[in-house]
Amino acid sequence: MLGPRLQRHGGSAPLSPHAAYDEVAEASASLVIDAYSSSFGLASRLLAGPVRHHVRNVYALVRVADEIVDAPRPDQTPDHQAAALATLEAETLAALRTGGSSNLVVHAFARTARHCDIEPALVTPFFASMRTDLERTEHDEASLAEYVYGSAEVVGLMCLRAFLVADRRRGAAYDELAPGAQRLGAAFQKVNFLRDLGEDSADLGRSYLPGLDAGAMDVRARDRWLDDIDADLAAASEPLSRLPRSSRVAVRAAHDLFAELSTRLRRTPAAEIPLRRVRVPGPVKARIAAGAVLRNGHPRPVAR
Repeated sequence: MLGPRLQRHGGSAPLSPHAAYDEVAEASASLVIDAYSSSFGLASRLLAGPVRHHVRNVYALVRVADEIVDAPRPDQTPDHQAAALATLEAETLAALRTGGSSNLVVHAFARTARHCDIEPALVTPFFASMRTDLERTEHDEASLAEYVYGSAEVVGLMCLRAFLVADRRRGAAYDELAPGAQRLGAAFQKVNFLRDLGEDSADLGRSYLPGLDAGAMDVRARDRWLDDIDADLAAASEPLSRLPRSSRVAVRAAHDLFAELSTRLRRTPAAEIPLRRVRVPGPVKARIAAGAVLRNGHPRPVAR
């Protein structure tokens, strides 16, 4: 034995080996999220405890896959990236079947997926979109819709599974709320495409939004995409009131944060968008989070 067993929270009794591994896996997923996403970290803290853990486990896997395709090591080739992504997908699908993995982030995701009924049909489109980033540098309307579905909409659906995990009618509720979850995920993704327009073009050689050229920004094309984003946000807004309280506040805060980003992108001169990443200042984020709490109440803990 390499060291002492981890103690239960409060230090009362040692964890069994498999439970200790589960806790380390969840801690690893949380570390990934805290290191890479301040905005997501803010919203996730508004989730009730068990739901928060599940959503962070989902986003940690998403983040690792994203890093494989967007941040290769200096000596990596696209073939190396494709092989690493294929390995991660195979490990994830295997863990969905067995319930465990030697990869800590995959292990945390698999525990969440099995507990929340996140099926492989939501996982495989995600990895397909990640592969697209290694194979395609420019999108048309059809390929963009397919990419956004796999890279963002299915992630929204995975999170919805986690939001509804304690709902007795979660099957019917999922069917009712799924379109809103997809629209919200799509809005988040397209906002980030606009915010990262310059970086995606200069550093990654990618162009996601048809009609937008980082070297010659067109105001009408930009506003067309912002109108599209605002339509997604509007469609996603009404169903938020029907989410469980354990997730409603956090999702409302995330929705309102991206609505604020859309407003700021519209106010930014088009020529400046490729030159600097539009952000929401910390005090404004705090105000948005406080407003979500005031309108929706504090989240209530839910049982695992």
